[in-house]
Amino acid sequence: MNVRRHLIPAVAVAAALSALSACSTDSAAAGGTGKFDVVASFYPMAFLAEQIGGDHVSVTSLTEPGQEPHDLEISAKQTAQLQESDAVLYLKNLQPSVDDAVSQSEIKTKIDAASLTELEKHGNEVGGHAAEHDDHANGELKGLDPHIWLDPVRYAQVAEGVGKAFEKADPDHAADYKANTAALVKKLDALNTEFETGLKNTATKVFITTHAAFGYLAERYGLTEEAINGLDPESEPSADRVKDLEKMAKADGVTTVFYETLVSDKTAKTIASDAGLKTDVLDPIEGITAKSRGKDYFAVQEANLKALQSALGTK
Repeated sequence: MNVRRHLIPAVAVAAALSALSACSTDSAAAGGTGKFDVVASFYPMAFLAEQIGGDHVSVTSLTEPGQEPHDLEISAKQTAQLQESDAVLYLKNLQPSVDDAVSQSEIKTKIDAASLTELEKHGNEVGGHAAEHDDHANGELKGLDPHIWLDPVRYAQVAEGVGKAFEKADPDHAADYKANTAALVKKLDALNTEFETGLKNTATKVFITTHAAFGYLAERYGLTEEAINGLDPESEPSADRVKDLEKMAKADGVTTVFYETLVSDKTAKTIASDAGLKTDVLDPIEGITAKSRGKDYFAVQEANLKALQSALGTK
């Protein structure tokens, strides 16, 4: 995928791991809690761990609230924290420095969310009538689209896999993990139904975003996402791409350019202004901050649904 790869040298990871014995008196936050200690790579993974683990787990996220997860550079301290934990829950190929640290750690339970559902390649235009074009070599298809959590169905599949992994790793609390997973999946199923119903009859099926994060969501509900940028939220669009978006907006009745909370809205507002469109937030839920339209995954997804309904219009 086309993201800036801030990789930490393998030597640095190895040094951090070998230094753990010296750090043992200063236990990392994720270790030594007396609970099942889980390190999560970023918010969508941490949310799953908390919902499924309940009172039995202590969850630590490697990505701070407000930090763009694509840009995470894992520190030696965080690498040590990872090593002291019982499990790590991450999404392979989203954060290269996390992948490096996980691969070199001796942690027993490594849960890769990307292995628990099906990932696809997505370009700037995804879903609806654009689905047949998704495999075109347009410069954005350097890897699989990682934004699976924005599709409630795929996120539920990941939740089920995480639940099973927790049951196996911490069998004393397996019954609770199973029950918590079932409850979470039921809520995600209800959210899926709400999106299906809410987006079934809209005036247009096309929406514009700054960041190609909503491809799975678009495909799930028969929409087309037109992204200003590709999978990298901070890449700059070409002049030709901007012109194409302006033409498409007029042809498809697009009213709104969506931007997100963790990245600058400058490009979205410039294009919207030039094309006579509105702007609004469509949150990829990569982290929860004071700017988020809700305090957790479900609340922000509800806000996303309302924003899409407003932008797409109703028949």
